[in-house]
Order: sequence, then C-alpha cells, then structure tokens
Amino acid sequence: MFRKKKKKPKKPTTLLGKIWYFIWHDNSVASWIVNIVLAYLIIKFIVYPGLGLVFGTNFPIVAVVSNSMEHHMPLDEWWAKNEDYYLALNITRYDFEEYPFKNGFNRGDIMFLIGKKPEDINIGDVIVFKSKKPYPIIHRVIKKDDKNMWVFQTKGDNNKAQIRDSELDETQVLEEQILGKAVFRVPWLGYVKIWFVDLMKITGIYYLFNPAF
Repeated sequence: MFRKKKKKPKKPTTLLGKIWYFIWHDNSVASWIVNIVLAYLIIKFIVYPGLGLVFGTNFPIVAVVSNSMEHHMPLDEWWAKNEDYYLALNITRYDFEEYPFKNGFNRGDIMFLIGKKPEDINIGDVIVFKSKKPYPIIHRVIKKDDKNMWVFQTKGDNNKAQIRDSELDETQVLEEQILGKAVFRVPWLGYVKIWFVDLMKITGIYYLFNPAF
C-alpha cells in the first residue's frame, strides 16, 4: 500500500489566515526569523515572569556561561589543590562537603534559583548576583558580614582568587545585588540558550530587545 502524501495547507485569503500560514507553514528564511523572535518574546515575557512568580525571584533560571565553577577532577584532588585558600577562611573540607554543588557545575548547565532573604543565605551557598558586567555572576559565598546591611564575599570554585576589577568586586557583594540562590541544576541544557543568544546576536535580533548590552 502507498501512503498518501500529506497535503500542504491551502493558502488562506484573510489577513489573520495569511499571518498564521506564514508563521506555521511557510519555510522561508523570513518565517524562520519571525519564529525565533516569537519564541524569544514568549519565553522572556510570559514563561520567564511566570516562573519568577513561582520561585520568588526575577531570575528563576540562568544558563552558566563561564567555566568558573567547574572542578574537572574528583573532590579529593580538587580539595588538595585548593585547601590552603579555604582553610585561611576557616572553611574545612568537612564544611565544603556539606555545601550545595560541592562538585561544582559546568558551562552550559541550567541553574534554577529561588528568592532568599540575605540573612538566610549561608557561607557555601551558590548565589547569582548582578554587577557592572552585562551578565549575572553565579559564584559561591565564602564570607558573610553584617555591616548594617549584609555584605557577601564570593569566589568561583575554579578561580584561583576572587575577582576584583572595575566591573566586579567579589569582596563587596551587597545584599541588593543578589538575584537568587541556586537550588537545582540541569546539566548542559543551558547550551540551548547560549546557542540561541549567539544566533540572535549574529542576526542582530538580540540587540533590538537588549539595547544596553
């Protein structure tokens, strides 16, 4: 038996029908670009804010775009290589083994965040915070002080030291900079966003919706 070929939908004559046909059935480059823009708008202005309401933060999901939290080795080896730095902060190996994401995480991972009051964020937690850089930072808390407001110090597990430059000072992360605390990780799924944003930058679409980037 021969399988019947699926008929291509007839082109509509109404304006709304033509728009629908262009989005869902047209295989032109223009149609693909419009689909990319629509997907971006739906995720950014509907899905993302909806998740934000559920998780109590404006940044419920972030894609990891650097390798600053990667370990590349078992915890035994990683600790032997880094213990002097953490012991100087009174952080023992036992402490570190109790921390969330004790084995770090990788570029391209997706991290789910929840909103947390500053006083409920502890040393060892992984937080996301804003700086003068064009993207949020996701690093581990290594110190916390109460100076009429909570001031945190952070460091990437894979970095030799804290970052201190004109855009980011990890020795002075104020409570107002914090966007959320990482609680769950999905490996590699973040590459979908990384590739998607790269594609939008190539086409110039990204800058239409992010003019301050």
